[in-house]
Amino acid sequence: MVRHMRWLATVLAGALATALLSLGTAGPASAAPKPPPAGVDIAGEGLSAPLQLRADTQPTLVGAVIDQVNFLAHTGMPNGPKPADLGPKYTVVVLAGETQKQTYDLYPKAVGGPRVYRPAKQPDGRKISAGWFLGRLSMSETLRTAGVPLERQFDTVSGGVGGGERVLPENTLDPAKDLDKALGDLQRLLLLNVGVMLTITVGLAGIALLIRRRTR
Repeated sequence: MVRHMRWLATVLAGALATALLSLGTAGPASAAPKPPPAGVDIAGEGLSAPLQLRADTQPTLVGAVIDQVNFLAHTGMPNGPKPADLGPKYTVVVLAGETQKQTYDLYPKAVGGPRVYRPAKQPDGRKISAGWFLGRLSMSETLRTAGVPLERQFDTVSGGVGGGERVLPENTLDPAKDLDKALGDLQRLLLLNVGVMLTITVGLAGIALLIRRRTR
């Protein structure tokens, strides 16, 4: 009986050890796979081959390009500017790994401000309405930084839809206003100096008059 109990305990211990070992080795294998890194491809005027940016190597650039299209509403304007007013077109394709998900046409030099066109036919097959949207004023600089051959712009920084902020405030670009302000400051300084001189003169005259009365 005792031998039988020892044998049973040995069998149970071996089975428990085997189960624990199998759990330890199966853990990493059953872990969920990492999602593929995001990326963007950019093709268009002046590019002999599409620019290929991937989040695992260029996360900042990928994020900046995607930011140009991730704010679009569900429905856009049905009509955009005239073709002659659009300027160069750059097609941006958003990817998950190497799978194309979304595509957009960007017009950073369009008359009246940058424009985005979203085609109804998307690579992932989802149903969406085609439409035109006002783009960000930072579109041209973002594409240029990513490698698109565009002239550098100095007057805008990243901003909202269809707008942005000047690097220098508008009032700092008005030399006449600066000159008027300088002349006004100079005039106030001169008046202050005259007032001080009059105060000193009156004070000295009063002291001289008091000394003369006391010496009589």
